[in-house]
Amino acid sequence: MTSETREAFGRVGIWSSALHGSRTDSTGRQAIAEAVAELEELKYGTLWIGGSPSVDDAAAVVAATRTVTVATGILSIWDHPADKVAARVAGIDATARGRFVLGLGVSHGPMVPQYAKPYSAMVAYLDALDAADPPLGSGRRVLAALGPKMLQLASDRTLGAHPYLVTAEHTAEARTALGPDALLAPELSVVLDTDVERARTTARNMLAMYLRLPNYTANLLRLGFTERDFDGGGSVRLLDALFALGDAGRVKDRTREYLDAGADHVALQVLTAEEGGGGLPRAEWRELAEAFADELS
Repeated sequence: MTSETREAFGRVGIWSSALHGSRTDSTGRQAIAEAVAELEELKYGTLWIGGSPSVDDAAAVVAATRTVTVATGILSIWDHPADKVAARVAGIDATARGRFVLGLGVSHGPMVPQYAKPYSAMVAYLDALDAADPPLGSGRRVLAALGPKMLQLASDRTLGAHPYLVTAEHTAEARTALGPDALLAPELSVVLDTDVERARTTARNMLAMYLRLPNYTANLLRLGFTERDFDGGGSVRLLDALFALGDAGRVKDRTREYLDAGADHVALQVLTAEEGGGGLPRAEWRELAEAFADELS
């Protein structure tokens, strides 16, 4: 990966599952367009469209912006045939001018009826992208990699890895697995709330679903957590390792932990109690942009 590519991603970005234009009406799509235009003005490096988006969702964000990198975080390989994805990406390239990156993942067994041999399925999907006409090559994609085999695949066949729901310790291990040249862009969930117990409640409300998904729990067990850490929506130890809870200064400190551990870029997902973890938290995005002014300039 070149220094220009690292610069294109920036040090800090925004991850949001609310950027799905295909999941809302015209009013909602207009709100998304206005929000992403402001995020670009705030100088965030990359906008990650979370929660299994389509290429069409990304195309709408590309159309509403001018210079910011746009990425899917992540597109499920089970839901979108590789040849159609490659063709759709080629269709938006005239607008994207190289600033769209396809984030790919294997999703989770409980969510995908046809789930089987996820590593082999990902290899076959990357092969199909390479063979498409036109191809979607390694320099235009990243993998939602957690374990050693998928991290190695991300290093060998893509720009790098976009791990979700991981600790700074995982980031250090991922950097070793990827090597020095691959992109490492973990997601970090944020609760801007100085009431610690309320912030933990917001975090647990988001975490509950993920603690039912074996890919995440297996990764957390590999990192040294135990089944007891999953009880009650997550132990304090688990919450403190996975989330940035507190004011914007605390979020910046936690982000620095990931960057110091080897991340090139950190994608911040803002959770709010009012929105149940979703929505377009534009006030919080502005607050974080002010705190991260030195990283975003």
